[in-house]
Amino acid sequence: MSLFRTKNLDNMVAAAGKPGGLKKVLGPFDLILMGIGAIVGTGIFVLTGTGALTAGPALTLSFIVSAIACGFAALCYAEFASTVPVAGSIYTYSYVVLGELVAWMIGWDLLLEYGLATSAVSVGWSGYFQSLIGGFGLEIPKALSAAPGALDGVTTYMNLPALLIMLVLTAMLSWGVRESARVNNVMVIIKIAVVLLFILVGFKHVSPANWHPFMPFGVTGVMSAAAVVFFAFIGFDAVTSAAEEVKNPKRDLPIGIIGSLTVCTILYVIVSAIMTGIVPFQLFKGVDHPVSLALQHGGENWFAGFVDLGAILGMTTVILVMAYGQTRIVYAMSRDGLLPAKLSTVHPTFGTPFFATWVVGILFGLIAAFVPLNVLAELVNIGTLAAFSLVSVAVIVLRKRRPELKRAFRCPGVPIIPAIAVLFCLTLMSFLSAITWIAFLVWLAIGLLVYFGYARSRSLLHGVTQ
Repeated sequence: MSLFRTKNLDNMVAAAGKPGGLKKVLGPFDLILMGIGAIVGTGIFVLTGTGALTAGPALTLSFIVSAIACGFAALCYAEFASTVPVAGSIYTYSYVVLGELVAWMIGWDLLLEYGLATSAVSVGWSGYFQSLIGGFGLEIPKALSAAPGALDGVTTYMNLPALLIMLVLTAMLSWGVRESARVNNVMVIIKIAVVLLFILVGFKHVSPANWHPFMPFGVTGVMSAAAVVFFAFIGFDAVTSAAEEVKNPKRDLPIGIIGSLTVCTILYVIVSAIMTGIVPFQLFKGVDHPVSLALQHGGENWFAGFVDLGAILGMTTVILVMAYGQTRIVYAMSRDGLLPAKLSTVHPTFGTPFFATWVVGILFGLIAAFVPLNVLAELVNIGTLAAFSLVSVAVIVLRKRRPELKRAFRCPGVPIIPAIAVLFCLTLMSFLSAITWIAFLVWLAIGLLVYFGYARSRSLLHGVTQ
């Protein structure tokens, strides 16, 4: 049997349109807000401070570099999403073009990426939530406030708020994507309003002298920061996971992907410029609430509570969309026979992969509750960069193999644009730490064992003549 057996594209598209599958309830506005919901969160409220320490005021350039890498990849995603409107994102695209082994490995990679992203952001959500209720004199018992060993000198057993937010959002996703999208839309609008208010309030406190020297750590600092703040852009690819639930995927998916990425890039650049203009970048050391610090530095203490609320809503929508994306990856892999069939059953009333949603939510909720997560940003980044590289390669290959295929959206400049996307992604990967590479390779090695020990013989393509 070939390790690179591929699925029939025409049959997949036809099957996705048959009754009994996922409900088609999403439009372009939902998709744009879904993308913004996944992107604007930890990046803008937490990682801006970390990035400023690495790049200085040139953090704005770091965001632009990351956005360019994402932008080139987004064009490739948009072509695939409009051509192959099937759940599964890059996993499905790889299965069609590059073969089963590559698809399995990237699907395995995405399980880790989305899962650990939800766990990491849940822990960040817990911190902001405890800070917010602390302002009202309320406090979570220390033993239930953090994972074991997360706080020096304090005995802790679990991060209860992180677990609870994961379970609440899992319940919401299991009840219906339409309902989840409505809640997401409201929270996204509120948090964007908070970010815009920060821009309006903070602008008058900018001192251009804080922007000098603009690039204190040179190009290396800019690129190193870009490799870290790349985490801030992860999320637009989750939009493609919604392909089977979109009313008009060939038109709406490209709008959702490119629209959400454009809006978020503009916001990140403006916010980072204002932050480093208000506060000398050295003062962000050890700070996990850089936006609040900038306001306090400018004497706008009254607005700090609004920022905490915006951060909580921002992280909530990130968890929601990332968890959604992961359940659709699991659903697609199960439907192909690579994971147990129970994971691709659709609830007759809610029209969602109910069982898969709860398995994913409980598993990564427990990870958020019991595991201190301090290196996840880099680990999530390397998996995403690998996925972006693959989708860019796949666009070139599919153009070569199926030039006659109808494409509602065509990535411009093929093969140049996809090649540039791969170059950008590999460059950013080279700036990640050695331990991140080791952890990533170990996870992929485990994936190979699972594939050859379980998935390969249970694939629906097993025994099918190619």
